[in-house]
Formats: sequence, structure tokens, C-alpha cells
Amino acid sequence: MNEPITRRHPLSRAPGLRTLSALILREMSTSYGRSPGGFLWTILEPVGGIALLTVIFSLAVRVPPMGDSFALFYATGLLPFLMFLDISRKIAQSLSFSKQLLFYPGVTFVDAIFARFILACIVHAIVFAVVLWGIILYDNVDLILDLPGVVRAFIMAAGLGLGVGCLNCFLMRRFPLWANIWAIVTRPLFLVSCIFIPFDAVPESFRDVLWFNPLVHIVGTNRAAFYSTYRAEYVQPVYVALFAAVVFGAGLALLFKWHRDLALR
Repeated sequence: MNEPITRRHPLSRAPGLRTLSALILREMSTSYGRSPGGFLWTILEPVGGIALLTVIFSLAVRVPPMGDSFALFYATGLLPFLMFLDISRKIAQSLSFSKQLLFYPGVTFVDAIFARFILACIVHAIVFAVVLWGIILYDNVDLILDLPGVVRAFIMAAGLGLGVGCLNCFLMRRFPLWANIWAIVTRPLFLVSCIFIPFDAVPESFRDVLWFNPLVHIVGTNRAAFYSTYRAEYVQPVYVALFAAVVFGAGLALLFKWHRDLALR
């Protein structure tokens, strides 16, 4: 007589290491192993964006808003912004990406989410190190780096991406129209996350509204870590942590209730 198949509860314990490792290896082969260039494009994408911004703005103004390097100023804002966008997008696609695997008794939607999250964090840590170190060497930038501050900004961007992605994972599967609405809503984020202009240089009438954008706090934290004279007194890591925790909790609760129905769609 066959043993009954016991299905693991999604929240019964932390994701198993073997399951996570298998899912991460599958994610690596499907994300970076099929296209020419593979992982190299993950580094070239932000490098191309930073180079374009550097050329355009160096022609328009003589000096960057901070320091002497245009590339370093834009990289310190653009990298955490792209990291948030990429992680939230990948987490939002977790159910559809691992749809077939979720029918195996040893795999849950929590495993699928954390496998994508862990791999994305590793990839962006490498991108952070390669791009910023390359700019510092190329422009011969002399700086006093606050490494804990860089790590803090990295964790804030990762946590916010996980929280927003988790909620979007439910909303985009339950209401497909939400993917189009989200794309429209987030389009202005590139302009209102203080990537081009420091928060302190924004007209005072707009600061009270911009402050509620969590990405402004992440960009400010990262810039304060690279520019020792910059005092980002408006930054509130607790606000970003609470924002990320609320959307992550809401997304996880909704997925816990509806993940079986959503996986069948």
C-alpha cells in the first residue's frame, strides 16, 4: 500500500536548504544561462544607464551636485533604485515562474519567493561592488567610505523590494489588470526618487510629499555613506522598515489564503 503524500505547510518552518538550493540553481540557469552574455548583461545594464546620465548631465552642468564624479553621484542613486525594481519584479513573478514546481509536496510558494530573493540579493551585491569600485578607480575618487551605511542602504532596498514584490505577487495573479496599473504608477518613480537631485535641493514645497517615497530614504542613506560631508538628516530607516514589513505581511497573508487558487490560474 502506497504511503500517503504529506504536503508541507507553506509557513510551517523555514524553507529547506536543499529545496532552496535547487530552486536557486534552476533560477540561475533559466535567468542567465539562456541569453548570449548571460550574467554580464546584469552588470552592463546599470553601467550603460550611468554612462548615459553622466554624458548628458556633464554637458548641461559643470559639476555634479555632490563631489567631483558625475558617474559616482548617479551610481549611488541609480543602483539601489534598480535593485528595488528588479527584486520587486522577480518576487511578483514567483508564482508564475515556479507554477509547475508548486504541485510537488516538498515545494511551497514561500520557497519559490525566498529562492528568487536570495539569488537577486547576491547578484545585486556583485553589481554594487563591481560598478562602484570600477567608478572609484576610473575617476580616481578619493572618499571616506561608510561601509555599514552602504550595507544599511542595501538591506533597505532588498527589504522594500521583497515587501512590495510579495504584495504584487498576489495582486498581479488575482487581478491581472494590476500589472498594467503598477507599470503606469511606478513610471514616475525614476524622477521622484532623488536620483538626479538630492532631497535637500528639491523645492521645499515638494519635500513634504517626496518624504513619503521610501526610495528617497534609501538613496539618501547610500549617498551619505559615500559622501562623508553629506548629512541626510531626513532619512528614517524605521519608516522604510515599517513600510516594507506592512506590505510584506499583507502580501504573505493574502498568498497564504489564496496561493493554491492562484497557482492553478
